[in-house]
Amino acid sequence: MKHDHAYYLKYCIEVSRKSRENGNTPFGAILVNEQGEIVLEQENVEITEKRCTGHAETALMEKASHQYPHHDLWNYTLYTTFEPCAMCSGAIYWGNVGKVVYAATEEALLKMTGDHEQNPTFNLPCRDIFDKGQKPIEVIGPFPELEEEVVAVHKGYWN
Repeated sequence: MKHDHAYYLKYCIEVSRKSRENGNTPFGAILVNEQGEIVLEQENVEITEKRCTGHAETALMEKASHQYPHHDLWNYTLYTTFEPCAMCSGAIYWGNVGKVVYAATEEALLKMTGDHEQNPTFNLPCRDIFDKGQKPIEVIGPFPELEEEVVAVHKGYWN
C-alpha cells in the first residue's frame, strides 16, 4: 500500500531516533519499492562501526546493492531525514535509485551543526550533483512542515 511522502519521512524520523539511541548520529533513511513497501531502513553507523562512510543513505545503498537487482532499484524511492550529502548522493546515483525524498535541507543541518568536526557539511545541494550525472534522478524536498520534527531529534546532540 502506498502512502504519502509525509508518512515515509515520519518513519525516517523514527529511524533517526533509534540511531541516536544506539549511539550514532541522529539520521535515518528508508528504501521504498514501487508498491509502497518499506524494504530497507538504515540509521547512521559511522560511530558504532567506525566508518567515515557510515551515513544512513550510503549504508542503505550498500545493503540495497547486495539485495536488489540494479535495474529494479531505479523504480525505488529513498526517503531520508536530511538532504543527502555529496557522498550519499554519489552512492544513490551509483546505486541506481531513481527518486530521493528528503525532509530538511543540508543548509538547515549546517545551522544546527555549525563547524562541528563530526559533520562538516558541503554547500552543495543534491540536485546539483544529480544534474551533473547522466540519469534523471527525481528529487522531492524539502518539507518545511516536518523540519521542526526532524530537528527535534538533534536537540542537544551537537553541543
